[in-house]
Amino acid sequence: MRTRSNSGVRLDYYRDMLFNTVLCHQHPVTGLLPASKGSQHSWVRDNVYCAIALWGLSKAYKKYSDLDEERSRTYEMEQRVVKIMRGLLTSMMFQKDKVERFKSSQSPKDALHAKYSTTTGFTCVGDNEWGHLQLDATSLFLLILAQMTASGIKLVYSLDEVTFIQNLVFYIEISYFTPDYGIWERGDKTNHGLPELNASSIGMAKAAMEALNDLDLFGAHGGPASVIHILPDEVQKCQAVLQSMLPRESISKELDSGLLSIIGFPAFAVSDAATINATRLAVEEKLLGRYGCKRFLRDGYKTVKEDPNRLYYEPWELRVFDNIECEWPLFLCLLAIDQCYQGNREAMDKHILSIEELMIKTDDGQKLVPEMYQIPPESLDAERADPGSQRRRPVGRVPFFWAQSLYVIAKLLQEGCIQESELDPLNRRLGAEKKPDVVVQVAILAENKHVQQIMAEHHDLQVQTVDEVYPIEVQPARVLGKLFTHLGLNKKLCLSGRTTLDVGSLGTSILYSLQGQVFAFTPQFLDMDRFFFASDAQLVIDILGSEIFFLQSAWTNMMGRPLVTIVFQERLLEDGMVPAPYVQTFRKIKTGYLNATRVTLGTIRDFVNTSCLSSLEFLNDHEAGRSDSLKPEVRQYLDHHLRKGLVVRRSSALDGIRPGIRPQTSLTRKMSHRGAVRRTRSVYGDDTLPPASLDSAFCLTRRKSIRRASLSVAQDDNLDRVPEDEALADATARARLNSDEVGDPPESFHGVRTESDVQYDDVGNEDLITMLRDTHDLEERGDILHFLAVANGLGFQLDLGGRRFTVRELYDDLYESACRQKHWAMVRHTAGMLGKKMADLAEAVTAMLVRQKQITVGAPPNEVTIIAPLPAGELRQLIHKAHGKDETTAMLTQELLLYMSMLIRVEPQLFAEMLRLRVGLIIQVMCGELQRLLKCAADEATETLVNLCPFDMKNLLYHIISGKDFGLTSGPSGRFNVLSRRSAKVSKKSEIKGLVSDVLTAVPAELEESPDEERSGQWLRRRRLDGALNRVPQGFYQRVYRFLDGVKEGVYVAQRLIPHSLCQEMTAGETKFALQVESVLTQIPEPEYRQLTVEALMVLTLLPDHGAPLPDRVVEVERLVHHANDLFLEDQRRDHGDATLCCACTPKRTRPDGALECGGAAYVCRHFYDSAPSGRFGTMTYLLRATAQTLNCLPGDGDVDCNIC
Repeated sequence: MRTRSNSGVRLDYYRDMLFNTVLCHQHPVTGLLPASKGSQHSWVRDNVYCAIALWGLSKAYKKYSDLDEERSRTYEMEQRVVKIMRGLLTSMMFQKDKVERFKSSQSPKDALHAKYSTTTGFTCVGDNEWGHLQLDATSLFLLILAQMTASGIKLVYSLDEVTFIQNLVFYIEISYFTPDYGIWERGDKTNHGLPELNASSIGMAKAAMEALNDLDLFGAHGGPASVIHILPDEVQKCQAVLQSMLPRESISKELDSGLLSIIGFPAFAVSDAATINATRLAVEEKLLGRYGCKRFLRDGYKTVKEDPNRLYYEPWELRVFDNIECEWPLFLCLLAIDQCYQGNREAMDKHILSIEELMIKTDDGQKLVPEMYQIPPESLDAERADPGSQRRRPVGRVPFFWAQSLYVIAKLLQEGCIQESELDPLNRRLGAEKKPDVVVQVAILAENKHVQQIMAEHHDLQVQTVDEVYPIEVQPARVLGKLFTHLGLNKKLCLSGRTTLDVGSLGTSILYSLQGQVFAFTPQFLDMDRFFFASDAQLVIDILGSEIFFLQSAWTNMMGRPLVTIVFQERLLEDGMVPAPYVQTFRKIKTGYLNATRVTLGTIRDFVNTSCLSSLEFLNDHEAGRSDSLKPEVRQYLDHHLRKGLVVRRSSALDGIRPGIRPQTSLTRKMSHRGAVRRTRSVYGDDTLPPASLDSAFCLTRRKSIRRASLSVAQDDNLDRVPEDEALADATARARLNSDEVGDPPESFHGVRTESDVQYDDVGNEDLITMLRDTHDLEERGDILHFLAVANGLGFQLDLGGRRFTVRELYDDLYESACRQKHWAMVRHTAGMLGKKMADLAEAVTAMLVRQKQITVGAPPNEVTIIAPLPAGELRQLIHKAHGKDETTAMLTQELLLYMSMLIRVEPQLFAEMLRLRVGLIIQVMCGELQRLLKCAADEATETLVNLCPFDMKNLLYHIISGKDFGLTSGPSGRFNVLSRRSAKVSKKSEIKGLVSDVLTAVPAELEESPDEERSGQWLRRRRLDGALNRVPQGFYQRVYRFLDGVKEGVYVAQRLIPHSLCQEMTAGETKFALQVESVLTQIPEPEYRQLTVEALMVLTLLPDHGAPLPDRVVEVERLVHHANDLFLEDQRRDHGDATLCCACTPKRTRPDGALECGGAAYVCRHFYDSAPSGRFGTMTYLLRATAQTLNCLPGDGDVDCNIC
């Protein structure tokens, strides 16, 4: 008789362990496992981890199956795995209607349930009785289904199941902007049922999508119909948000041990080794203890201080759980497995030894892993005094199936029964390995022979036409987006498939095959129909460079090389020539490098073998049994669009009506309509300032002195709570981002009648129509149409040359003409009047929101805050409402939001330490900067701003946000271009010479800035910029938390109290706390004054560092600022400084409105704002002196070491 190997004996031991603790409870019909003995509820997450343990055990048995009995056990283990996974799949398919509704609502009540009935597979609790929206659980199921399928296990049996899983992909792909209840089913840690954006959910969804991409769910027996397709841009969005959040878990949890499951086994979702190590180190330093890891800081679950009679916690109550949180052995298992994959066997053995010391032995010798360990009541005080010193006792479920399964996996890996690769057949563990640089392929095509000839003869660019690359079809991105709406469509299951039409750069950089034909798609930003951006060659080229850089950095885990297909259209020609920016960029691409990115230029045919090729065979009519033919609606769509993807330039609506340029009409105009458009603009500086103070035009409001003899408490002194994620959970506020529930303005739309519009009332419509027909001047046409729209509405009909046009149609024509003539102010105004929405506006706003940036639009005090993703139409209405129908500024706001999303994607470091982006203030800063450089009036600076081309507008925004110095050069038609001073090839003297506004007046040489003038105002300008951008020093919020935690009452800023009680609820690293502080600072309308307040807060935070006594009363920060200003003025009087010309004289010089003559905001001297932070006369010096005198925090005698002074 053969003897069994030692490995077989060990496997039997682990099989018996799983059978006696887990498998004995598996339901024979549904295959589901309950949470514990006697329970009838089966959690998705627990079942999947148990399935992983069984899967690993079956693989071990397969390697060591010496006897028939062992081979039968291998088969039995595999079938138990199949039973569990298919039981979960069946339970989810019973909820297919929820999957369909969730794609449009993202509402928690439409979420798949997190647990099911063990006996029936149906739901076991109501939609509103549990935090069911747990995207990480669904993603974990899909990830492990993909891994098991890749290993050869058959889990999916029909095409209907394939389409359901495809729709599950749509369910999880929006995880990057959808708050859920997370791995612990509670959302916000106060457990009030508020979902949050959780890094662990985003990471698990990213891993699932990467694992499923191009995976055949039928394995070796499948075909094109059983393949899962995922657009790589959806994965990249999750990657970008995940990278920006780690090591933070959510807005209320600065850290969570659940992150171990995404930086290591089973997800391996993070590709940056430094981020992985930083997250693991943070968990080990802050959460790891002798008995396992705390889930997160101030976790009250199962502690003796928790009230078992209620689910939620009071905000002040969370401080009670400090240092007594329960510790979970589960995470020691995850750490052990993670160290195994890291190749650190010593650390793995250490963690497993710690686990085994914590396991509970039963009478029959079984070792069980408990759910958690708790500090007993008698040890609470000692534990708080010396964390980690007291013994704990096990509480909760014993065994904890999730932890028990992970322990078995760890032991199988430790003893070599299975290898790391066997639990990761898709090789996800290699995602953090360094990869070779990506070379981006570029194919340039001409729209037709005429364009091809011009490019060859005049620019020495040899390219093919679109027709010459046939049989390869070249189409715009919108065609690909339309085709992908058929993905996952299943009429029997009532599943609609993909709902969004957006396709990103990664998706269009892939070649696609359909019935033997290859398709290439141009990038979405080159679509001429999307918005006026395509009319600006410089911006298109700038975006192209950014997209190529993005492709080079984001092309991971994908086959082949990215391919960028550019079709140069005839409408892009300027004066019959290719614009210079295109020519220069195409020549750079020929050299092999574009902005330090490796590129290669060639034809599409040359790149077919080196590009990523994906199949579009899902467009075949598989559901009807016709797998070899396209769906009828797809065939009809393709027949209509093939070879017609490029739109034809529209002719003017007035072509054939105007008789040509006529001599100036002798018509006597009763009242001038000139300037009607300009009068609608609300962005201005401050013309009341004297010439010496023009650069302070940005100050929107002036405050009287805010000094108070005693603290006056408003009706609501407490800090208003920042709306957390309840808005994010609101279904109506988060309909699918590309939908347009709110459309363009109706035909009856009437603009806002201003006081200046009243003078037009006696101008007859016939006179205006005659003027409109005779003029070719865009501004004059715009003024006439504006008055007609205000007076009669966009649906008003006019008779021009025997044809009837509505005002809307004439605005459309004006918009097209302004785009062709590059009259950007008129383009922005007409786009606003027509109710146009920026392409990708909703996606742009979402891209910033999910990176934990709040957005405000409008100018103080009428700012509107956006904290939740909204549909594009609703966003447009909100923005235009915030600007009071100032259509130009409203469109400029949309434009800047799009530019900021471009910058945050490519250079996220620019937005570090900025929690709230105030677009209205940024516009005012841009206007003020132009006013400073041009030394012009505020209205002229405004006109210059709105006339900047899109590229220069983006360039100006970049310089404002980055803080880099820039200058202006005169451009064509009296407009200006923005240039970085470092890169400018013109002299500094010529940078601001040229044309001011539209009057072609040269800037006099005496107004040019001298070096002394440049230094004057430098710090004031910097404070304005930082204040407008809401930028704070690094670690600012953590330092404020430390100071606030030491004072008894709180800190008073902007007539609002930041209470000490915030420290009872929140920890120092929580974004939630930072948002609370930021909400108070945002109440300060003057950006320079806001920044001075930030400096004062930084001075206060120095007190704990130097052991100074903290005050026992409310600290009034604004009083400190004004006292520091008084000290500064005293020194100025003594030393006869510059401030003696204004605020340091007696009495202070003021204007009739009570504001300071020097223009200082909030009654603080302008020269104090313009002082450097350090030095004898620095602001920090005076703020420190004011703090010492006001708070009495320095000793009364003896020497004091003051490094600042």
